[in-house]
Amino acid sequence: MKTFAAVLALAGSWAAQAHSPAAQAPVTIDIVAPDGHAFREIPMSTRDGSLRSYLEAEKGARYEVRVHNTTGERLGLVIAVDGRNIINGSKSELARGEPMYVLEGGDTQSYAGWRASLDAINEFYFTDWSDSYAEAFGDRSARGVIAVAVYREVPPPPPRVYEDREYDRGDAAATAAPPAASAGSRAAEKAARDESAGTGYGDRRVDRAYEVEFVAQSNADSRHFIKYEWHDALCRRQILSCGEKNRFWDESVLGFAPPPPRRR
Repeated sequence: MKTFAAVLALAGSWAAQAHSPAAQAPVTIDIVAPDGHAFREIPMSTRDGSLRSYLEAEKGARYEVRVHNTTGERLGLVIAVDGRNIINGSKSELARGEPMYVLEGGDTQSYAGWRASLDAINEFYFTDWSDSYAEAFGDRSARGVIAVAVYREVPPPPPRVYEDREYDRGDAAATAAPPAASAGSRAAEKAARDESAGTGYGDRRVDRAYEVEFVAQSNADSRHFIKYEWHDALCRRQILSCGEKNRFWDESVLGFAPPPPRRR
């Protein structure tokens, strides 16, 4: 049986130390089908220190976020799909105060759906944006993005007495209502929705979790963003080479002007 740890990170002041980002991310992440095969992924170069890639989504396919902990220590994972935390469904900022999964050192786990209870999830599947879980809440702020923020653990200090207001501030930060999404052109939004991929709220299945104590460091060790799109959209963006050549933009041809044909 797979076991997950659904955790609410405590917000004590002793946990507010910063962590210097590691030279190498402490996890590897793959988006896989239930049978284990990985969806096609294209890494992208970035300037902000995050790890980003494009993913080719397959309409109707169920998928799982498979994470491998390459370290010997426990890690906390805040996972958001289309901008929604996959444990409580709320709008996510990938913050340490959000519900997170805990992954043991050296372990690999697959996170396959929206958590409905400690006993079950509703499976992820690729679908049209109009059918997506996020669209049901009118949230288009992170359309088609699977995001993972990785937090290292702060070892607890010797016992001490905390004032109630310290916890109150943490709870308020974790449960504050998200700001309203900005309004745009209805026609433009509808066109974007029709073309975009999203993640649906799929069938219920048994997937048990339990709560453990885990205090995350203030800053994420690494942040991973995977933008999934339909095949046609990746072709239009020239993320994939789809067999069409542009005679004015063929990067494979590097040469000099040939001599002209002989004239008679």
